[in-house]
Amino acid sequence: MKKNSEQEDKWVEEIIKETFSEQKKARRWGILFKSLTFIYLFVVLILFIGSPFNNGSDKENAAHTAMVTVNGIIAADQDANANFIVTGLREAFESEFSQAVMLVINSPGGSPVQAGYVYDEIKRLRALYPHKKLYAVIAELGASGGYYMAAAADQIYADKASLVGSIGVTASSFGFVDLMKKMGVERRHFTSGEHKAFLDPFSPTKNSEREFWQEVLDVTHQQFIKVVREGRGERIDKGENLAKLYSGLIWNGEQALELGLIDGLGSPGFVAREIVKAENIVDYSVKFCY
Repeated sequence: MKKNSEQEDKWVEEIIKETFSEQKKARRWGILFKSLTFIYLFVVLILFIGSPFNNGSDKENAAHTAMVTVNGIIAADQDANANFIVTGLREAFESEFSQAVMLVINSPGGSPVQAGYVYDEIKRLRALYPHKKLYAVIAELGASGGYYMAAAADQIYADKASLVGSIGVTASSFGFVDLMKKMGVERRHFTSGEHKAFLDPFSPTKNSEREFWQEVLDVTHQQFIKVVREGRGERIDKGENLAKLYSGLIWNGEQALELGLIDGLGSPGFVAREIVKAENIVDYSVKFCY
């Protein structure tokens, strides 16, 4: 009797082991089939709508208008930095299928150094590819450093309500000297060099330092004016509006057209379709990967 019981226990144990083994195999096959189904559907999706990673590569092998965007503040640590913009412009010019290049700008400006890098590179690329035009298209805003870049283009377009210009230079901060005196706070700041702390907001500003800093801004402003004059040439209004043109004021698209700051009214789609005659637009912009 005991022997039969032991035999039955072994049979039950074997049945349980076999059952678990079959379940494991079933799970493995289930996972495999689900994975294959997912991969199949993903491939079909890519073939149907195009890869989300190719940035329009299916269009790159046909005639198109290349686009590089400048969005936001122009600075080394922002999307609108010279390295990204220049990289996109180089690839756009180098493409054998790009009929022209559009620099689409929506920026209040920023670093004059970064804007200067882009301006110089546009000039170099235009000389290297003389058959390929570069059009700047201003969206909502093309001001200060944004317009600085645009001035290097063959032609500039904007919407009638776009804001264009702000040809000037600014630098601002706050002064807390009197507030610190009222609060009884003593500033202890040690420097080597008579004017080393002249931009320190907690130290009084000397007249000689104020004059010096104004001179720096004025020279930088003249650099900006020179760039605009070289880029726009005879198109700039040289009448009674000339003084206002470089005063830092900003105008809408219609006013900017009258002043010679832009060449026409139109969107990126208009420029690609009507000016370049290549309606397909391929974006060559480089962006941060967050």
